[in-house]
Amino acid sequence: MRALLKKHSLRIAVFITGGAVLVIEVLATRILAPHFGNTIFTVSSVLGVVLAALSTGYYAGGKLADRSPSERYFFGLIALSGGAVVLFQNIGSSALPALQGAFSVVEGPLALSLLLFFAPAFLLGMLSPYAVKLSAMRSPAEGIGSAAGTIFFWSTLGSIAGSLLAGFVLIPRFGTARIMLGTGVLLLLLGLAGLAPFLNGPRNRSARFFLLLLLTASALAAALTLLARPGANILYRADGVYERITIYDGVFSGRPARFLAQDRTASGAMFLDTDDPRDLVYDYTRYYTLYKVFAPHPKRALVIGGGAYSIPKALLAELPEVTVEVAEIEPGLFGLAKQFFRAAENPRLYPLTEDGRRFLAHSPIRYNLMVSDVYYSLYSVPIHFTTREFFALARQRLADGGLFIANVIGDLAAEPPSLIASEVKTFRSVFPNSYFFAADSPEQRAAQNIIFVGVNGTRAFDISTSSLAAFSDPLLRSIPARRIAPETLNLDVHPVLTDDFAPVEYLTAATLRRNSVR
Repeated sequence: MRALLKKHSLRIAVFITGGAVLVIEVLATRILAPHFGNTIFTVSSVLGVVLAALSTGYYAGGKLADRSPSERYFFGLIALSGGAVVLFQNIGSSALPALQGAFSVVEGPLALSLLLFFAPAFLLGMLSPYAVKLSAMRSPAEGIGSAAGTIFFWSTLGSIAGSLLAGFVLIPRFGTARIMLGTGVLLLLLGLAGLAPFLNGPRNRSARFFLLLLLTASALAAALTLLARPGANILYRADGVYERITIYDGVFSGRPARFLAQDRTASGAMFLDTDDPRDLVYDYTRYYTLYKVFAPHPKRALVIGGGAYSIPKALLAELPEVTVEVAEIEPGLFGLAKQFFRAAENPRLYPLTEDGRRFLAHSPIRYNLMVSDVYYSLYSVPIHFTTREFFALARQRLADGGLFIANVIGDLAAEPPSLIASEVKTFRSVFPNSYFFAADSPEQRAAQNIIFVGVNGTRAFDISTSSLAAFSDPLLRSIPARRIAPETLNLDVHPVLTDDFAPVEYLTAATLRRNSVR
């Protein structure tokens, strides 16, 4: 068995290290997303930095292999790469919260990718050309072409396995910190196993000391990450399938409240001093009550984006005959809403674990009311919910006279580029009978929640102070003052967003830049 392992040690090594590269690459995006958003800038930065590190690593590894073709150096590089993974994971967990405010969502992912992922990927990139050299030395008759083909076959096969393992097994079951630390420890053990035959004798005393130091430093770094305790007010923190989920207690408007954060932004909340689910924390969530103006007495409702289940709970409490379906892509949120936000099983509530647009594509049901709340913040705007095709699909699933309400985030800048102006133009191309409201004020130019309302019908609604005076709800009486006139946004100069053309990250980055100046 030992002889067999020695014979195939290079193939085993490049398979494992190839897998480690892809695990790190997949996790890198998730590590940066809570701080800079899951945007094209984050994905592009990670891919670019990892590829740059691998390419320079290939070059350096080839040069080193020609100068010092030794299995001791080869496995030493593996051990060093494992230590680097553990070390930079520890640096990232400490540095990212402090540095996220120093960089924009455009430059930040690139700068932090260089800081955190370049060195481990560079060291791992050195291994393939080194393994080719060693394989050719072991079997000179094999030929350099065959040796290279075999090594890159096993390395790429490992990368495929690492990619699939990360997405289908590791991320759904473990946090990013534990996966990164586990990857680093595996590389350390692989390196130490390969180095073991070379560590005997007095000549290797310094090598043994270095490896002991590396192992001790890695163990301490891993312990610091794993034993770090969340703040006293944090009730739950874990990586979901799609984002990092944090639940914590705090204060809002002088009242005790509980908050749900998805990645870096609080996306749901509940007051702790009341049992009334209609007493909502965030003003923008209260706009679900617009159904009373546009489509009273809905029988079937769909909420896209469950979050803390604030809107579904309110609808169920307010409308005793309504059936509410919730399309939420994050599998664990309904369980967390039951555990921490007083959601409960209800025969009129149907929580569905599915992407909202995908659900609409195959749902045969036509709804009287549809509420879309999938924008966590300007750092996380799901592109496929911004386009004309999505709004058209939503309208197809509305009953005659049905109402579509969407919460969108942005500012009311009329000059391009503007996410809100492009979204308004896109929305009106599908819902000619549409209305728009600023959650704070239409005069405010800072970013805020903007409520889009589309009616599947031609009936015009009188949105005036006198027509809404009969409502007891102060929010409904205030909407005439919050109404946005689309003509003030100079829509002619803004593009319609489609599945083929939706530069959402560019538009959100422009919004963030404008608001950072103010």
